Amino acid sequence: MIDANIRYLRKTEAVSQEEFAERFGVSRQSVSKWESGESTPDILKCREIAEYYDISLDMLVSAPLAEQNATLSTSEGRYIFGMVKVGDRGQIVIPKHAREVFDIKAGDRVMVMGDTAKGGIALAKVSIGKLFGKE
Repeated sequence: MIDANIRYLRKTEAVSQEEFAERFGVSRQSVSKWESGESTPDILKCREIAEYYDISLDMLVSAPLAEQNATLSTSEGRYIFGMVKVGDRGQIVIPKHAREVFDIKAGDRVMVMGDTAKGGIALAKVSIGKLFGKE
């Protein structure tokens, strides 16, 4: 599982193998081998990766993070809340921890933004009054 989890962590941050390698002081080839399952990082490197992503070693090496709905903190105030499945009509369920962190409740409005160049979509809780300078 560590191969899939390393790939998942790298891709959720949208960094290249080269950037990931530089961050952890290894070669791009090492990262490629880790992700393909050809080799695994040593225990000290695993600990470094787990600490960086604020997860346990057990989470890193066990079941796929994408299926654990793990909340990952990549830096102060930034989170990876896990994966959600898009329903037939485009609906998603925002993970509970994300709703708690951003105080999103039933009936609240969220703005949906996207960047086609980076292939990403973002959500932001908004108040209609704030959008029009009423609050």
